[in-house]
Amino acid sequence: MKNSSFVNRELICTTLIVFIVSGIAAWAASSKTVPDVEYAKSTVDFGIVVSDLEKSLEFYKNALGMQEREMFAVTPEMGGDSGLSDYQAFKVYPLVLANDKTATNVKLMQFKEAPGKKVDNSFIHSSLGVSYLTLYVKDMNAALARAKAYGVKPIAKGPISLPEGFPKGVYLALVRDPDGNLVELVGPKK
Repeated sequence: MKNSSFVNRELICTTLIVFIVSGIAAWAASSKTVPDVEYAKSTVDFGIVVSDLEKSLEFYKNALGMQEREMFAVTPEMGGDSGLSDYQAFKVYPLVLANDKTATNVKLMQFKEAPGKKVDNSFIHSSLGVSYLTLYVKDMNAALARAKAYGVKPIAKGPISLPEGFPKGVYLALVRDPDGNLVELVGPKK
């Protein structure tokens, strides 16, 4: 049987080894520097490929009230070398809710030679990928009146009141763009 002073020394040595190994492991983990990502904008821009650019521009500008920014062209080389297209040239039409430098851009584009396949936009769960765009409005009634003036009506029972747990007096309505993409309008009625 070992004497108690030997057991205490053995326990102390084992504890010191555990602390040293833990300290080395913590140091090694902290020395692996992962750079923080610094974003130039706090918004996310996204593109929508449409089947009829003119109809879509009319919808987003007139029915929803977005403002068009300056169009830019993508060359076949840029499209192919970046992986955006299979070396097809295309034009991008950015739209914004407010014309400031940090506004989110909804970028519309059309590929007449390779129009792509329509996805099932029956519901947001019908297809994988980006399913809808949300626009926060100041007045649901005014937003829907504007859309209605251009022949756009809310789908289903919209506008509906948001359920308990969400801010009171806020409504949700869904409309569809010319390709059937869902646009969610959220805001109070005035």
